[in-house]
Amino acid sequence: MDDSDLVVAPSGAEEVGPDHRSGFVAVVGRPNVGKSTLINACLGQKIAIVSEKPQTTRNRLLGIFTRPDAQVVFIDTPGIHVPLHKLGQVMVETAVRAIPDADAVLCVADASQPPDNEDALVADAIRRAPADLGSNGLPVVLALNKIDLLPSSDSPHAAAYLALFQPAAWLPISATRGDNQDRLLDLVIAHLPRGPRYFPEDEVTDQQTRFIVAELVREAAMRRLRQEVPYALAVVVEEFKERSRDMTYISATIFVERASQKGIVIGQGGQTLKEIGQMARVEVEKLIGSRVFLELWVKVRPKWRKKEEDLRQFGYTLPKS
Repeated sequence: MDDSDLVVAPSGAEEVGPDHRSGFVAVVGRPNVGKSTLINACLGQKIAIVSEKPQTTRNRLLGIFTRPDAQVVFIDTPGIHVPLHKLGQVMVETAVRAIPDADAVLCVADASQPPDNEDALVADAIRRAPADLGSNGLPVVLALNKIDLLPSSDSPHAAAYLALFQPAAWLPISATRGDNQDRLLDLVIAHLPRGPRYFPEDEVTDQQTRFIVAELVREAAMRRLRQEVPYALAVVVEEFKERSRDMTYISATIFVERASQKGIVIGQGGQTLKEIGQMARVEVEKLIGSRVFLELWVKVRPKWRKKEEDLRQFGYTLPKS
């Protein structure tokens, strides 16, 4: 092999062969179809929080999958839906803006249910992307997820999804069970351009540890709480200090919109907040690889989901164009 057979990666990163493929893949879909679960499964570790409640993902984050012949930079996005407040508008715009920035689109749909109005919104966002790009459009790979909820891998709704999204390729999958995960990765990689790696091979996300810790606390709260309270939650990590080689102190504040919600989060005698902390600590310790002393506080920030200043403080801002 001579120099002409190598592709030099940006900023002096390692060289790869001429057939190496790489690119950014926007993972889109309506809320609660399993986008974050699928990305976590592909990476083999948890970078994005998940819950049974829709609209769990609020931010755009990158999940980086690397193997010798390819690097896939997944762009995890909030579910596309009809927004009810300023936070919802930011979430939807964040997802829509990710599409023209990508080299390909991985559209995730719920194979156990027929397409609905929100799936139509996703399809419309994908169709609009070529106008933004000034090109002939992006390759779309359709993942029909949740086949584990069906008696067989044949979804009765497959034809409707194919007609709606008109993908270049598609597969029935189960993000939780791992059905067709490797085949899906191969399909996605086949639709990426040849090129160098964008990130070192041992990097799995662009997010800082503090962000992921805050998300893990929010995930624990969403799993423990019910009704509308989870959607009014925001979490900020205030302190993150290594107290010894095997102990990290973390202080985080859970913000809610009303005093009544604060009482629900804390619970009788502080029991609910204690359970949230216990659930979160298990995941945080897995993340950082040491014991954790996690201290949680609850504060009221009225109507923060409707206020741009509060949204910025809590990290919910649109990515730069």
